[in-house]
Amino acid sequence: MSDSAASDLGPGEAPEESGDPQGMLTRRAALRRARAKRQRVTFVGVVGELLITAGVLVFLFLGWQLWLNDLIVGEQHREEAAELAETWNSGNVPIHEQPAVPIDYGVPIVSAKVGDAQQFAIMYVPRFGSDYQRTVWEGVSESKVLDTKGIGRYPETQLPGEVGNFAVAAHRTTYGKPFSDIGELRVGDKIIIRTQDAYYTYVFRNMEYVWPSAIDVLNPLPRVPDTMEVTDRILTMTSCNPRFSRAERIIAYSVLESWQPAEAGPPAEIAALVNPEG
Repeated sequence: MSDSAASDLGPGEAPEESGDPQGMLTRRAALRRARAKRQRVTFVGVVGELLITAGVLVFLFLGWQLWLNDLIVGEQHREEAAELAETWNSGNVPIHEQPAVPIDYGVPIVSAKVGDAQQFAIMYVPRFGSDYQRTVWEGVSESKVLDTKGIGRYPETQLPGEVGNFAVAAHRTTYGKPFSDIGELRVGDKIIIRTQDAYYTYVFRNMEYVWPSAIDVLNPLPRVPDTMEVTDRILTMTSCNPRFSRAERIIAYSVLESWQPAEAGPPAEIAALVNPEG
């Protein structure tokens, strides 16, 4: 057998003696096709393994972003709110028994406006969990507030306790999902806003779904021309709807029921959370 014929054989393939040159050529062609097929199968296998690995990595990233990261960031936001409350409390939170007749403290005091991306309030929502507390920041920039800090106030709206519309925004999914359970609010639920000076108790009234273009939910009287006279003190909470989409906005409206100065202590609904030691 010639050297060129031997070179066409694969590993472990012994040369065959044959007096038929045509048969030898046919066998060589078959061997070449078999080797080419094995090479193609190997390439497809490598690509398939790479695609499977990429899919697993994407799945792990989504699990991190949508679950584990939310838990971690959410807990960080809760701790930030607790630290802010402790700073305002200065280690001394008065806890009083609720009077049989609620005290009328007069016209609510309104704290001064803070700078962009600065914290100024804490939101407590018992419906979202007995330990739910989140810091409220100035502004709704995604990079400065919503994606990094949590709940943000629309700068063009009013402040807690002020006549008009105190409107805030937060994510329902990812970035700690502060408003994850906004759709679970029920009529009569309390949403309590605490500033350095006072506690404001808002009561949930109703909810609606609007297009992203419906910016009139931020009017002093939501959905009503801002030329109308306003006497109510409203809290508007906004987020995206449905989950994992920005197709619509879910809007939750509450009205101020009462307020009390910080030195009077927290409302009964959050007294144990504000001062767990009693």
